[in-house]
Amino acid sequence: MEDVQNQSDSREQPIDLVGVSGLRYPITVRDRTRQRQSTVADMTLSVSLPHHFKGTHMSRFIEVVHLHHRQIDMETLPEIISSLRTKLEAERARIEVALPYFVEKTAPVSQQKSLMSYDCRYVAEVSPDGDDFVVAVRVPVTTLCPCSKAISDYGAHNQRGYVDIEVRASRGPSGLPRMVWIEELIEVAEGAGSAPVYPLLKREDERNLTMRAYDNPAFVEDVVRQVAAGLRDDSRIAWLHVRVETLESIHDHSAFAEIYWPDKRPDYDR
Repeated sequence: MEDVQNQSDSREQPIDLVGVSGLRYPITVRDRTRQRQSTVADMTLSVSLPHHFKGTHMSRFIEVVHLHHRQIDMETLPEIISSLRTKLEAERARIEVALPYFVEKTAPVSQQKSLMSYDCRYVAEVSPDGDDFVVAVRVPVTTLCPCSKAISDYGAHNQRGYVDIEVRASRGPSGLPRMVWIEELIEVAEGAGSAPVYPLLKREDERNLTMRAYDNPAFVEDVVRQVAAGLRDDSRIAWLHVRVETLESIHDHSAFAEIYWPDKRPDYDR
């Protein structure tokens, strides 16, 4: 059959990225506790297209995903994106994978167990300029205002905050990114807030967390600094971006703070 995509195009305009978005697919990722975890991903896959080709072959994106969907994570994405680049004969290829990642949480006093969902994202890219790999996670925390506690006769306002972490892993001897567990990033984020957030709490747990937050007040600046400090000394991490936003409970605005280390990498948002 005629291959229309491979026909020539006379406009001499290369395309930076072309591909498929909103692709929902069941995948399996590595889980630190249970070894494997099944979830559903929302994916965007794209490649560069030279000026002389009319179009790319969209079906090949799905072929690559289906071939590898039994494990898509830090270990396998470099291989997957190289396969995508080769199959589509492109100089540059990019994959973004957004997924809910579930962690079993144990309430602090009652020891009740439940599953909590965290929004995670993998971004991998390969091009003539080099390879790139980012893992990201959003972690909800509780923060209690140090100023409110200091000036009040009793009580202090508190609110939910969100810690967004993006990291680039350093390369191991094999040249592949070193493994950084999502659970590790979650633990650092939760340890920086006034108290962690749980899906299931009994009254004794609520009492414990309320008092824990009161004993551990933290500004948004405190949280972002604590998270960055907890990650930048890890030899597995070559670059990080931390953004903390608190949904203020007595204001009609939110507060936020960000840290890039060792520098800002605006090219990630290409």
